[in-house]
Amino acid sequence: MTQIPAVTSAFARSAHRPRLTFVMTALAALALAACGTEETNAGREQAEPAAAVEDRPDAAFTAMLDRIAQSCPPSAPPKAPPSDPAEAPPSGSAEAPPSDAIEPIAPTAGPEVELNARDWCASNYHEERIARALWDLVEPTPTEVRAILNGLGYVDGRIHGLKRSGATTRFFLDLRDRGGRLCLEGSAAGEETVVDKCVAPATGPFTAGEQ
Repeated sequence: MTQIPAVTSAFARSAHRPRLTFVMTALAALALAACGTEETNAGREQAEPAAAVEDRPDAAFTAMLDRIAQSCPPSAPPKAPPSDPAEAPPSGSAEAPPSDAIEPIAPTAGPEVELNARDWCASNYHEERIARALWDLVEPTPTEVRAILNGLGYVDGRIHGLKRSGATTRFFLDLRDRGGRLCLEGSAAGEETVVDKCVAPATGPFTAGEQ
């Protein structure tokens, strides 16, 4: 009689062991699954900011364009060249021009007639600040020119046709903003650096050399 409870107790302990082992295994599986989820979420959190940066427009570049153009008149359609001939001065009020004089012809294309007032004004500021920054480069390389343009706030996506030809590095800048057509064409050559305005297509991608 004294041995029956002992046998029953031993059976009870052996019956509980598989159940306890199953519970421990299940808990371990849940812990591993949770770790995998945390690692996946952490990887997703690290990847999302990079994608968001690529999709976000460059606010600093737009702010730079606005800052430069803030003293310029608001955008207005370009003025068409005059179509009516100028009125002749009263007789005797001026000397008659020589017979071989060449009358100036009003432009019908180019920055003079295709850029609005805001872009024409802003282009002068862009030209001056870029030319000053490139002036001290004795033998400018594309890498040096790009670095200076980046330092002035011009992003890589707006720099086109950057290449070296002899001692000169040429480039184009796409400065289209708010419906404008402004672009710049530059040649960095030390003290002979030249930066001038050009006209980009109203829509579509910018292609260097097709202005």
